[in-house]
Amino acid sequence: MTATILDGKATLATIKTELAERVRALRERGITPGLGTVLVGDDPASTWYVGAKHKDCAEIGVASIQRHLPATATQAEVEAVVDELNADPDCTGFLVQQPTGLDDSAILARVDPSKDVDGLNPVNLGNLVLGIPAPLPCTPMGVVELCRRYDIPLKGAEVVVIGRGITVGRPLGLILTRRSENATVTLCHTGTRDLAAHTRRADIVVAAAGVHNILTPDMVKPGAAVFDVGVSRIAGEDGKSRVAGDIHPDVMEVAGWMTPNPGGVGPMTRALLLSNVVESAERAASA
Repeated sequence: MTATILDGKATLATIKTELAERVRALRERGITPGLGTVLVGDDPASTWYVGAKHKDCAEIGVASIQRHLPATATQAEVEAVVDELNADPDCTGFLVQQPTGLDDSAILARVDPSKDVDGLNPVNLGNLVLGIPAPLPCTPMGVVELCRRYDIPLKGAEVVVIGRGITVGRPLGLILTRRSENATVTLCHTGTRDLAAHTRRADIVVAAAGVHNILTPDMVKPGAAVFDVGVSRIAGEDGKSRVAGDIHPDVMEVAGWMTPNPGGVGPMTRALLLSNVVESAERAASA
């Protein structure tokens, strides 16, 4: 068996086309969605991510509002920019690119929950726990959206999530156990005893631990859907550092579906961010 590739890039392109129609409808009503970003410092990865998000916005007609602060910016200076975007009617949603090197929890808490396109404000995470509609974290929803688009059954599925981080592991478990998904979730992590005993019985495995090759072929049930969300750095054959995922490439010969890394869940994170921006504008228009 060779797994079907879950193509995040192609799915992102499809979602952009769908969202462009919704943006066009908003513009006809005199409303232009606007994505704001706050970038602190000049970290190459963060700079690339922010640039990619604004490129996506330009392609579907969403306005860009960019705030770039120096690495020397203080907590108060970053929070002042957050307050500015909270009050800006042209900014329908925004995010603060992490890490900032400051108190990111306090910064996230300061973002207006209705404009929180990352879905990581404490109020929105609390609403997820309570089952109240609110913006949802983009990467977990990217996994769910790939399942939907590739007809991977979620109802009644046994899902193992490896990783307990606040951006992926914890919220993904909550999302998948909603009535709309109805999956049964086991949340594992680097401290789990006999991880393979859990993953071998799973219909779906999501690896988001940031540990290179934490999931190997002998740990996967034949035909399972496998999602590689992990990011770590390893030394290549040339001695240079490169980004790697959590899943051993030979899992491809066992799984039924598998995301590439890069090119799988990463583009879906961007897709769901765009969706959150557009939905935020639609909510504001209805209000």
